[in-house]
Amino acid sequence: MAAPGALREAVAGAARVLAAAGEVVLLGHVNPDADALGSALALGMALRARGARVRVSFGSPEQLPSSLQDLDSEGLFVPAGALPETSTLVVLDTGAEQRLGPLAERVGSTIERGGDVVVVDHHLHNTRFGTHHVIDERAEATAVLVLELLDELGVPLDQRLARCLYAGLVTDTRSFRSARPSTHRTAARLLETGVDPEATVKPLLDTHPFAWLRVLSGVLQEAQLEESAAGGLGLAHAAVTLEQSRGVRGEELDSVVDLLRTAAEAEVTAVLKEVAPGTWSVSLRAESRVDVSWAARACGGGGHRLAAGFTSHAPVAQVLASLRSALEQAPRLG
Repeated sequence: MAAPGALREAVAGAARVLAAAGEVVLLGHVNPDADALGSALALGMALRARGARVRVSFGSPEQLPSSLQDLDSEGLFVPAGALPETSTLVVLDTGAEQRLGPLAERVGSTIERGGDVVVVDHHLHNTRFGTHHVIDERAEATAVLVLELLDELGVPLDQRLARCLYAGLVTDTRSFRSARPSTHRTAARLLETGVDPEATVKPLLDTHPFAWLRVLSGVLQEAQLEESAAGGLGLAHAAVTLEQSRGVRGEELDSVVDLLRTAAEAEVTAVLKEVAPGTWSVSLRAESRVDVSWAARACGGGGHRLAAGFTSHAPVAQVLASLRSALEQAPRLG
């Protein structure tokens, strides 16, 4: 956790690096969410306005999720395979370089060439894999830290930038349910630029194809509740196979966990999504009492105390067995 003074110094140092860069590549984690992509796009647009050549990308998938495409108003996104080598790399909303997937090697190669790797993140237990770090686990979203960078760079906050940051803020705070007073002040500042909150949030949280409803029906019908799991606090879990998800976007499946977590008997929710044959991406959520980031790290992943995840190539039964064991040992929150 960065002290206020140390964070200010980190922001100032990162801003100096970015202000001097003529070409910048900005990366988010694989399967980017609104905070990862919105943060990258906002900072990318700001750096372009200062004269830098900018590209934004992530390791997978090869295209922007459709719900996030409107955020890229300047066409900064390029597929991972089209990225140039650069001396300045910015990695956003990513707790460890492995979360970059096939682009993880970019970090090491950039540092080996004497380049700069600026890491901007709010994840717990960030591994500090760059050369400059703007990291604050208290920040509600990486977007909040990017806003501080924009201020330090002296870039005026306009509607385009604010819309990207608002998307990250509203989603990472669960529509401000985990917000502090300062969060609402930040949101007010973003909205004052003219951002339309309904138009921004609807495609992110409230729009799904009809096919998703059928998938959801089948997945929830097979969901299970283990009230004795997690030390008696309860675990609700469901699995989404490739067959079930055929024709439905991966981003649609991400919302299943937020529906399953409404089960009153379960402190912890887990949704296993088969992203390739035999490969499961596991999303974890906790209500307030279990540190699921600890459990995720025990299973090879990471994240926040109340929202985390990991990837496994084991059979579903084995994935769940490992998760149950990790949850039994995971720290309890106050």
